Amino acid sequence: MKIGVPKEIKVHENRIALLPGGVLQFVRNGHEVFIEKGAGSGSGFSDEQYQQAGARILEDVDELWQKSEMIMKVKEPIEKEYNRIREGQILFTYFHFAASRELTEAVADSGCIAIAYETVEKNDRSLPLLIPMSEVAGRMASQEGAKFLEKPFGGRGVLMGGIPGVRPANVLVLGGGVVGVNAARIAAGMGAITTIMDINLQRLRYLDEVMPQNVNTVYSSEANIREMLPDVDLVIGAVLKPGAKAPHLITKQMLSSMKPGTVLVDVAIDQGGCFETSKPTTHDKPTYVVDGILHYCVANMPGAVPYTSTLGLTNATLPFAIQLANKGWKKALRENEELKKGLNIAEGDITYKDVAEAFSMPFTDPSDILNA
Repeated sequence: MKIGVPKEIKVHENRIALLPGGVLQFVRNGHEVFIEKGAGSGSGFSDEQYQQAGARILEDVDELWQKSEMIMKVKEPIEKEYNRIREGQILFTYFHFAASRELTEAVADSGCIAIAYETVEKNDRSLPLLIPMSEVAGRMASQEGAKFLEKPFGGRGVLMGGIPGVRPANVLVLGGGVVGVNAARIAAGMGAITTIMDINLQRLRYLDEVMPQNVNTVYSSEANIREMLPDVDLVIGAVLKPGAKAPHLITKQMLSSMKPGTVLVDVAIDQGGCFETSKPTTHDKPTYVVDGILHYCVANMPGAVPYTSTLGLTNATLPFAIQLANKGWKKALRENEELKKGLNIAEGDITYKDVAEAFSMPFTDPSDILNA
């Protein structure tokens, strides 16, 4: 199979979907790999390293898309890439379709095979290709939240760990999954009084046992969220429903109960955001203010630490990509239920129920396509 890896062109996205070591594995399995010139430079990997591993470097990105049977990316295609997608071509990347009807329609219209990292799912319901970036984003959420709590950045001027005689920051984490746990660990490690909210009592019991002493667990309900908001300094939105649009846990009306300069970090922004007032931002302009409340809603947070992120992501994605290349997409998905759950769109059909429901589009069971 011919695999193409273009340079990411989303604003401040410096990750790359494949390491030189991954190229070597593809080549040893009899495949051909095309890397766009300079695609790895943002993550610290040179064209020479890719060439030494056996890749062919292409300067013309259109040529790369035309020659490749499978495209590996980090982020979803953006508008200028839509017309490069070919019918029958495999796209293996993060898509987050439920957050964008335009993207969903463009990919469906192309006739390609869209396999989403974020919905590949194990039997225990864990998301192996989302976990590494969730770990990065969760840790960054507290790091960025601490920075934007500083007065020069628009925050309340609160130090996360406080000092003797002055209480630490009060941090609320909405969601007890991978993002939430990593956010809470970093916030607690900085000395903040931290609360995790989740709707899963079993999960809360577990977190109560394993988290640091300065982390509390509270059942997530609108009443409990409303009760906490007047006292918080930083809220981290870390809720996830795989492949579906995130629920709005904090409404615009609720902002009035919060202290001016409170910071909201919405890690769920790729799935539409879990605050009603959230809208995607970039690393160039990461924040905006609504009713005195600072919002940080960067849609590709891990892109700010591309070396760490690229290593973490490609460690997870490569074994699945090798299966797709070795077996072809239909056979690979028939033989691997985890990978099968990653199929979101195939040859114009929406094959992931939550995506279809998000836009009231027809749903096609992936088994019907795979067994046709």
